[in-house]
Amino acid sequence: MKILVSLLMTTLTLALSPGDKAPQFSLKNQNNEIIKLSTLKGEKVILEWYNDGCPFVRKHYDSMNMQQTQKLAKERGYHWLSINSSNVGKQGYIKDAQAATNRLKIEKSHATHFLIDTDGTVGKLYNAKTTPEIFIINENGIIEYMGAIDSIPSADKSDIQNARNYVRNALDQLKENKKVSPARTKPYGCSVKY
Repeated sequence: MKILVSLLMTTLTLALSPGDKAPQFSLKNQNNEIIKLSTLKGEKVILEWYNDGCPFVRKHYDSMNMQQTQKLAKERGYHWLSINSSNVGKQGYIKDAQAATNRLKIEKSHATHFLIDTDGTVGKLYNAKTTPEIFIINENGIIEYMGAIDSIPSADKSDIQNARNYVRNALDQLKENKKVSPARTKPYGCSVKY
């Protein structure tokens, strides 16, 4: 039975696409509170997979590109959830709520919540492959965008100015009640350290 459930979850996860209902989950945040996606029903949400040791994540945080994108999302009414799915002993592992709080301060992050997914359950549910990887979910719980933060898959900060920020693009299109295009891009970065 357990194998059947696992195969079913894998099949569902592989099929996750824009237009699909976002899978429900609950994780502890930086304040040791349980945050459920269902609690944010009727709200707009962005999920960002995070690993502080990943050079691709460093590119976007050290340049303040990620924080500026988070700030824009927040101004437009989104809850930004940074998710760390690094397992014990792996690069980027966050051991507890205090460590998560420290990361938010160090990064000068505008995330609403920093969520700890040590066993990788939520990352695998969303089939998150890289850090960073982004999912935009509308107020109806539907995935509007999934993939990379931008169009240049490098760890070089100087590439940001020439890249198309897919997240900003999606936020602009959604603000104008347009269909997001592209709604799916190939994520790039470090592998999630399950």
